[in-house]
Amino acid sequence: MAIYDKFAQHYDSFFAPLERLGLSQSRQEALSLLPVDARILELGCGTGANFEFYPPSQLALSTEFSIEMIKTARSKTTTNILVNADAQYLPFSESEFDAAFATLVFCSIPDPVLAFNEIKRVVKPGGKIILLDHVRPNGALGYVFDALNICTRSLFEDHFNRRTAKIAASCGIGNIEVKSKLLGIVNLIIGTV
Repeated sequence: MAIYDKFAQHYDSFFAPLERLGLSQSRQEALSLLPVDARILELGCGTGANFEFYPPSQLALSTEFSIEMIKTARSKTTTNILVNADAQYLPFSESEFDAAFATLVFCSIPDPVLAFNEIKRVVKPGGKIILLDHVRPNGALGYVFDALNICTRSLFEDHFNRRTAKIAASCGIGNIEVKSKLLGIVNLIIGTV
């Protein structure tokens, strides 16, 4: 994950065109599904692109694996608690949160099964899970993503062809609803623990 430390200072400018093309709106839609006045956990807050869309919360805790990303994120919030943590090994108690979410994170987690098991551990039973991520689309475009995955895995530690909703279901995340966006390249995945 050292690649994200190197990429941190360029992350916001790199994603700015995508944010203008609808990524920002998708972030806002995803976070609007979170419960209000709850204890929420963000996995992989990056440079803090989601902070402006957080609902009013009892506790807003944001984790990030990259120290350099946290340095940038720190300048974007005065209310969120930022914790340097790996989504695969969360330093929190059982059932500590009412909901958890991640945007553009599960594509880069080395073992998503570990991360989903941690979510199930730290989110209360019945708690909401919201994910916004790029995934392997169906049809011919999926094969293009398979080919791209060879490069993205080695260059950016990013799994371009991950099937996140299927992995979540296999880990016991329930009531999964998938909203496909951008020709199926991006999915808004909603579920419960």
